Amino acid sequence: MALATRTVRRPSPLATLWRSTVGKKTVMAVTGVIMLLFLVVHMLGNLKIFFGSTDFNGYAHWLRTIGEPALHYSWFLWITRVVLAASVALHAVSAYQLSRRDLAARPTAYAHRRPRASYATRTMRWGGVILGLFIVWHLLDLTTLTVNPRGEAGHPYQNVVADFRNWYADVVYIVAMLALGLHVRHGFWSAAQTLGANNARRDSALKFTANALALVLTAGFIAVPVSVMTGVVS
Repeated sequence: MALATRTVRRPSPLATLWRSTVGKKTVMAVTGVIMLLFLVVHMLGNLKIFFGSTDFNGYAHWLRTIGEPALHYSWFLWITRVVLAASVALHAVSAYQLSRRDLAARPTAYAHRRPRASYATRTMRWGGVILGLFIVWHLLDLTTLTVNPRGEAGHPYQNVVADFRNWYADVVYIVAMLALGLHVRHGFWSAAQTLGANNARRDSALKFTANALALVLTAGFIAVPVSVMTGVVS
């Protein structure tokens, strides 16, 4: 009687990479770079609010026409949203799984507990949670307009001004942007290490870039609610 043979399926290279610690760190670095590029562009777009409602509303409309006629109205915006949603999901899952592996590798607590990391490093996990919750609130507030006090489609300038006239919206936004600054500062440096961009000669420049990016992004995003609160934008 012939013995049945079993075919052993080997995991694909992508699956092998995903299961490895190096692979997860690479996914975090690449998705982090994608989100960072988006944040820079998004911040620059937000600052157009200082040029008045016509410019800001025109910019919001232009975003929906990118790629026409090859793409239909708003398709580019939806493609961007899908890429960002996938990046956020992969970034969060990788971070969680790496955290679990790190805890599993150290089943017993250190005999002498000493903070050996910077404040930004120690708050990365909570910062990620804060940003995750903020993304949900931000989408409901200024994308779907579900919780926006004005909530009128096609009038983004007016929606932003109406939103930031409420103190609680300002507090939520500013706290989230401070968490974002810490996240970017540490994340940029970690991504540079993972992707092999750092060395003894580049470390100072990379650290300066990480600090500068964190500061510029935080200040740029916070400038909008502060300007509405103080009447600079109305």
